[in-house]
Amino acid sequence: MRNIIAEDLKNVFDQDPAARSKLEVIMTYSGLHAIWAHRVAHWLWQKKMFFLARVLSQLTRFLTGIEIHPGARIGRRFFMDHGMGIVIGETCEIGDDVTVFQGVTLGGTGKEKGKRHPTVGNDVLISAGARVLGSITIGDHSKIGAGSVVLHNVPADSTVVGIPGRVVRQNGLKVHHHDLDHTDLPDPVSDKIEQLEKEIISMKREISELKTLSKKE
Repeated sequence: MRNIIAEDLKNVFDQDPAARSKLEVIMTYSGLHAIWAHRVAHWLWQKKMFFLARVLSQLTRFLTGIEIHPGARIGRRFFMDHGMGIVIGETCEIGDDVTVFQGVTLGGTGKEKGKRHPTVGNDVLISAGARVLGSITIGDHSKIGAGSVVLHNVPADSTVVGIPGRVVRQNGLKVHHHDLDHTDLPDPVSDKIEQLEKEIISMKREISELKTLSKKE
């Protein structure tokens, strides 16, 4: 346990340039508090002490603004940046070296039984406000853009943006002409509308030219 705590602290300094001292991180980082509390709650859950596990998870939610169901399985070096509003469902499975920003939901899509929450691979980044819903898989080394709604499996080494989420980059190659940027995310729907507008303008020009030719005749 001591090694895991030390690893979590080091991970904060690796991930967050604003971190100044261990004391500051231990006392003020709600994401760190939430993951430490979850590890205890998950241990209680595995020991079938369900009530105590849920009480601890709800107390942690009240104190940190982060809701992690004690049944969720979370790997090592999990980092929640800011953390407020993050929700992680019961059957969610998260790999190692995953970073999640504020407002992210890893949730279900209805009242289905069994595995109903996402499986997130290793070294995945999920940006602010993203929704990853259902029993889907997010492949290793993938990135989910801010505000995206992901409803289908995402291959490894992919970048996903939009509503619904679309792959815009895979295996280092652009599927779309934009790069992922937290301040300038590509919008495939907007780009499609822009393409249609250009086609309409082109058609109007052709119609106008045909009318002009018709008058000359």
